[in-house]
Amino acid sequence: MDDDAGTPGPARPEPERTEPAQPAPAPAGPRQAWAGLPWPVRTAVTWSACLLVVSAGLWLLGKVAVLLAPLAVALAGTLFLTALLDPVLVRLRRLRVPAALAALLTVLLLLGVLVGAGVLVWNLTASQFGELSQQLDEGLQRSREFVTSTLPVSDQQLDRLIEQIRQGLSGSAPDPVAGARKAAEVAGAILLGLVLLFFLLKDGRSMWHWVLRRLTGPRREVTAAAGRAGWRTLGAYSRGTMIIAAIDAIGIGLALVVLRVPLALPLALITFLGGFVPIIGATVAGAVAVLVALAANGPTTALLTLAAVIAVQQIEGNLLEPLVMRRQVQLHPAVILVVVTAGTLVAGVAGAFVSVPIAAVLWRVLDTVQRCRSGEAARTAEIAR
Repeated sequence: MDDDAGTPGPARPEPERTEPAQPAPAPAGPRQAWAGLPWPVRTAVTWSACLLVVSAGLWLLGKVAVLLAPLAVALAGTLFLTALLDPVLVRLRRLRVPAALAALLTVLLLLGVLVGAGVLVWNLTASQFGELSQQLDEGLQRSREFVTSTLPVSDQQLDRLIEQIRQGLSGSAPDPVAGARKAAEVAGAILLGLVLLFFLLKDGRSMWHWVLRRLTGPRREVTAAAGRAGWRTLGAYSRGTMIIAAIDAIGIGLALVVLRVPLALPLALITFLGGFVPIIGATVAGAVAVLVALAANGPTTALLTLAAVIAVQQIEGNLLEPLVMRRQVQLHPAVILVVVTAGTLVAGVAGAFVSVPIAAVLWRVLDTVQRCRSGEAARTAEIAR
């Protein structure tokens, strides 16, 4: 029995250990999927989305600007004239003239200057148009002979080119109905601009104070500073541009008178108006003066006119503009070209006139807001220390 008791029996199988069931992995959500992307992909997606949003906003703004182009141009031109005529209004108010009468006198002064200049130019130059027509025919004939004798172009080829240009111009002639509608829009915009000019001169400051009273806290200070900076910029641009355009017109006009180029006064007026469109306006006005000199008096006078135009523009660009404008409205020439082109595409000649002051004011306002916010952040960090 002892032997039986000491003999070990068969080994009992141990129970199997069961591992606890692992929970099924949760499906990856948008945040987990976004976090799993490499950082270059996330950066590219973020910038692409921002670019799409900005492009959509600019496209929508452009559509609205095209639809409301007459109103927008009238409002921008009115603000430009208000900033230009504001010193006259201030002087009248200092003489204790009532606000409504001072605004009315300022508007009448503007209309008197414009109508008087137009009548003066017409009376002094109306007799020259007949003579200029004959001189243009002679000048064009001399130009034709110069082209055919200098360039490898025959008379027949030149005639075909002129005929193609004439057909293209006649084919792109404006529709009378569209022209009448455009004239009505221009007349309405001018009338609207005059009415807005009167009210802005009369009540502009009270309107601005009403806007500031609706703001509270730091926003009021930032808005007031940005508004003052924008208004000073617009005033400096309008008065500085008028002074520079007048100097250009006087210089080029005197050169045309000395060279005995016909229609010197209308050409000087075109130069004055072109001075309100930076870079492009002066170039176009100078080209018109050179072409008239070429057609009327020949290539020698045209070359002398070109030299006079270049000299006046160099003096204006390198001496007068930095002295008159200072650093109030400095924009890069590339920015000016883009802005003028965009304004011309949106609203034609009127858009070219108002695009640069709008860009200058917006830049100054944004720069002032950024400076105010940076100063406020610096003060907050100093207090936190």
